[in-house]
Amino acid sequence: MPELPEVETVRRGLQPVLEGARIARVEARRPDLRFPFPERFSERLTGKTITALGRRAKYLTMHLDGGPVLICHLGMSGSFRIETADSSDLPGVFYHERSKSAAHDHVVFDVVSPEGGRSRVIFNDPRRFGFMLFAEGLVDTHPMLAGLGVEPTGNALDGALLASLLKGRRSPLKAALLDQRLIAGLGNIYVSEALWRAGLSPLREAGTIAKAGKKAGEQAERLAAAIRSVIADAIAAGGSSLRDYMQTDGSMGYFQHSFAVYDREGEPCSKPGCGGHIERIVQSGRSTFYCRTCQR
Repeated sequence: MPELPEVETVRRGLQPVLEGARIARVEARRPDLRFPFPERFSERLTGKTITALGRRAKYLTMHLDGGPVLICHLGMSGSFRIETADSSDLPGVFYHERSKSAAHDHVVFDVVSPEGGRSRVIFNDPRRFGFMLFAEGLVDTHPMLAGLGVEPTGNALDGALLASLLKGRRSPLKAALLDQRLIAGLGNIYVSEALWRAGLSPLREAGTIAKAGKKAGEQAERLAAAIRSVIADAIAAGGSSLRDYMQTDGSMGYFQHSFAVYDREGEPCSKPGCGGHIERIVQSGRSTFYCRTCQR
């Protein structure tokens, strides 16, 4: 499933085409994806101007003049494709051919820019685990978004906040970091990478980094900085291309070439002077990659 950096990369790819554009036509080619489309889905979008394209955790939010807000989730295989008069000029890093089957092009947005340029934005989802729903009021109160924790971007997530979130928790540190009620949008890949950068074991009790004492304070600060930096680096690199994930221009993300631990079982740890090797364990049904030598 695409993680936060991948969703943010998609948002940035769509933003120049969608923000400020008027939706001239919407075609929903099936009645549902993971959930049924809202009633009067196409009718309520047609004629609206998109005032902003946002992101909350792993959800895209399309804000429309006069409402509502369209909440989009990519699911496991969902992606957006932009078609313009000359789509071959769209940038790409690692090109990957998309499905050309119309059976997987489930929603088509025809949009017109303020300058009159026309584009098509197509949502393609072979597995149909994505969805599109309306938020009628404040978007953060929608059931899909209500209760989400702090974003792992910017400086809001610091050591003090992280320590307060984890204080008293006896669950493994990795499991706590994946709790979306604490930190919104952190996924399996980037938690493994952040823990390696911070030198902390995914197996240790989460609350141990929040105990009193100078060392515990340093651990919380180190982990908060590692989370922010790995997310920022992944966004700058365009996300990670695993299985079905692709950017809006059809190219592949490439942060996976910078993975220090994820999917590197048996390889030497790249931390200078460590000498350990990357191991794979299973926690709550998910693969965890770490170095037991330098992650304590």
